[in-house]
Amino acid sequence: MPKTILNTRNNQEQFLSKAALYLFKEMTRAHSFIISSEAAELHQQFLKYLKGKKATKSFENSIQQLQQSPIEQFQLIRKWLHAYTEQSQTEQQYAPFLNETTIVLQTNSFDQELVIKAPSKKVIPHLHGDHPQIQAGKYTFDFNEFIARLDQYETEVVPLYKTFTQTKKRLTDQYKKRLRLQEFQPKVLSAFVRNKLIDQVYLPIIGENLAKQIGTAGDDTRTDRMGMLLLISPPGYGKTTLMEYVANRLGLIFMKINGPAIGHHVVSVDPADAPNRAAKQELEKLNLAFEMGDNVMIYLDDIQHCNPEFLQKFISLCDAQRKIEGIWKGESKTYDFRGKRLCVIMAGNPYTESGDQFQIPDMLANRADIYNLGDIIGDSADVFKLSYIENALSSNHILARLAGKSMKDVYTLLKRAENDAKETLALEANHSTAELNEYIAILKKLLRIRDVILSVNQTYIQSAATSDEYRTEPAFKLQGSYRNMNKMAEKVVPIMNDQELETLILSHYEGESQTLTSAAEANFLKLKELMNVQTTKEQQRWQEIKTAFNKNKIFQSMDEQNPVSQVVAQMSRFTDELQGIKQAIKGE
Repeated sequence: MPKTILNTRNNQEQFLSKAALYLFKEMTRAHSFIISSEAAELHQQFLKYLKGKKATKSFENSIQQLQQSPIEQFQLIRKWLHAYTEQSQTEQQYAPFLNETTIVLQTNSFDQELVIKAPSKKVIPHLHGDHPQIQAGKYTFDFNEFIARLDQYETEVVPLYKTFTQTKKRLTDQYKKRLRLQEFQPKVLSAFVRNKLIDQVYLPIIGENLAKQIGTAGDDTRTDRMGMLLLISPPGYGKTTLMEYVANRLGLIFMKINGPAIGHHVVSVDPADAPNRAAKQELEKLNLAFEMGDNVMIYLDDIQHCNPEFLQKFISLCDAQRKIEGIWKGESKTYDFRGKRLCVIMAGNPYTESGDQFQIPDMLANRADIYNLGDIIGDSADVFKLSYIENALSSNHILARLAGKSMKDVYTLLKRAENDAKETLALEANHSTAELNEYIAILKKLLRIRDVILSVNQTYIQSAATSDEYRTEPAFKLQGSYRNMNKMAEKVVPIMNDQELETLILSHYEGESQTLTSAAEANFLKLKELMNVQTTKEQQRWQEIKTAFNKNKIFQSMDEQNPVSQVVAQMSRFTDELQGIKQAIKGE
């Protein structure tokens, strides 16, 4: 065994195991041992030296005397060889082969046929690099030393590295689980439809804002990044879905902060001040986003549930200074996001849960680009209407097949359903006549549903924007969102007639109106008015509700202690009685 291998073995049991394996392989191969060329060379030179010094007999006698003590005999022969290499100045050259040569001399087993002709050491020149094994452009390849290092690598380095990586993975997984990092990866819904409204209207709007917040690609990117994006709309218009899609395409961590979980009572970003566990968890997520610092989209959802004082904390983050105070591991920190890819998006509904009109602090609104996704922006009326159909395609199992084949054919068949023209259709995919008839029949029904939902949507937004003192009828709270469209679209079948379609629409909104409690009747009657399906009785009832609403508004504005107000109230009641007498006479 080479001396290098002996020296690299700190563990005796490990060395003995290797030695036993080597002995086993040599004994099973033959009754003689392979000899390296260097050991053979040292053997021959040593014997030649003894012969030249006429010391051969003396050497043989000395080792013969220790015939019964092989260990001492081995040590004596090795001392002779060591003395020779020192005297001949070849100690460094032959040091790794002293043990092997000693065994050959001790067993008198030298055989020229057993000598390996190839040298165990080779210098490889003309190498470039800064590896420690390369010296002056040369690498000295020592087979025995290489095998020793390789053995050490396999038995020591590799197991330690595997243990290290497993421990690292375990600790990383534990930390990820504690931080809930898997929740912050944007995941686009499988039903997400990138429609023309998104491509032609929303993405340019969002893109311009994000360009101010996180910069653009190229050398001319702005360094004074600032601003905020505020999206408002009734529920169900895809604010969160759209921004999660954008975060996914931009490679940003999507840190969604749940406004209702934070609540009205939270005014600080410190998790220690949170009134409950849910609020604390959301504030910890917010501060984690601050700590991440880069490639993060902070998305505050349903901010109408948050205290305006809490929202004001983000004012400094929206300025060019891009700084905000946060809390990390109980310590206060100032985060500086200048030049970082971090953007702030807030989303809310026009009405809070109490029915009050939605507002955000003026200082924050001045720094934000505000867009209502539930309203028609500019001259985008056509694509806004089209988006209702596009978003409903995946909800109807028949139209989903059409969309899966060709979106171009969807638009072609939609035009046929709108115009009811008879010209030949230029389609991209192959469709049977029966399929085409089904597609057109369903699209016609979806167009009717869309028109109702659009009317509901615009009425809702108009009602939300009207102050209570200017109302002439009860507030309209039924919504015409994509969610409403999808719920009805999934129930539409080709054989449905007009009456069944009307029943489907009314049944859907009747269910939704039940959640409005006292306002359920008024909202459902208003819907029927929008659909132009009120009966005579329902028209009378709707008129009564509006009359009572306006009268109550007058009474609520009066001072009960004022005599004039009391006179007006009595005259109003007298007028009602006269109106009742008039109706009774007409009835007779």
